[in-house]
Amino acid sequence: MRVAIFSTKPYDRDFLNEMNEGHNHDFTFYEPRLTAETRGLAEGFPAVCAFVNDQLPADTIAYLAERGLKLIVLRCAGFNNIDLNACDEHGVTVLRVPAYSPHAVAEHTLGLILTLNRKIHRAHNRTREANFSLDGLLGFDLHGRTVGVIGTGKIGAVFINVMKGLGCHILAYDPYPNESLGVQYVALDELLGQSDVISLHCPLTPETYHLINPDTIAQMKRGVMLINTSRGALIDTQAVLDALKDEQIGYVGLDVYEEESDLFFEDLSDRIVRDDVFMRLMTFPNVIVTGHQAFFTQDALRAIATTTVNNVTAFEKGDINPENQVMAEKVIRSS
Repeated sequence: MRVAIFSTKPYDRDFLNEMNEGHNHDFTFYEPRLTAETRGLAEGFPAVCAFVNDQLPADTIAYLAERGLKLIVLRCAGFNNIDLNACDEHGVTVLRVPAYSPHAVAEHTLGLILTLNRKIHRAHNRTREANFSLDGLLGFDLHGRTVGVIGTGKIGAVFINVMKGLGCHILAYDPYPNESLGVQYVALDELLGQSDVISLHCPLTPETYHLINPDTIAQMKRGVMLINTSRGALIDTQAVLDALKDEQIGYVGLDVYEEESDLFFEDLSDRIVRDDVFMRLMTFPNVIVTGHQAFFTQDALRAIATTTVNNVTAFEKGDINPENQVMAEKVIRSS
């Protein structure tokens, strides 16, 4: 099958080509994101492969469907960038990668927590200049602290087990509790009020958009650590900035950002970044931002490529894995 693949970097091409051996699909790689301006590149392709910052609103889906589009394969778990109703209307199948390496994201989440708590980033910069002073580097034991986990799907479940291993007390919130985890599920307001660390592991839906906002921040413990390795728009960034200035929030670790599509995955080191909210966020010493790299391990990239190629083959053979298919009427659990 001919597939137009957008938002590709050299590592994407390497892993997808490797996993395509034996499947023999015809891949055309495009580095630009899929947008209204670039959608013409996909004309005549029966399949499009998209990533997290590609945009597939209703008009783009209608445009491409009129020109032969039958399949959208996502190299990610999230699907908030696609109009699923338009896909159903035009008979376009959407397949995703529901799980690749939950360990990769969970381990990166722990890395953000440890770095913020023990000021590892600041200590690294100091020691490179032969400054071995410990002033300003005081942290706290994670052992015995309460960690609130919002979203207990595959990634959230792995993260819970990681934090259990450190001796943390876990509070969980999810509309679909996973009783096999053996953790205490509580109401959201209770989790916010009791947690020393809050980590987000839920999908972006209309219900979770700006889940972290002035009202929910006001319910948190003063000095709380907030971590997001899930979806950027779960957080109202301006509200978090205000809470950092007021010291209501003590630490912030982000691997995602609600306006990241114009920033992440690109080298902008020789340009002026015009996102004033983002640049203000970066001035805080108690904030760490990584550029949507939590998934970025060899194991995860190989798993993503394998599932993506298998999804194309399954569609071609009429043997789709229902767990990988996304439709407007389906209820999707936290991921």
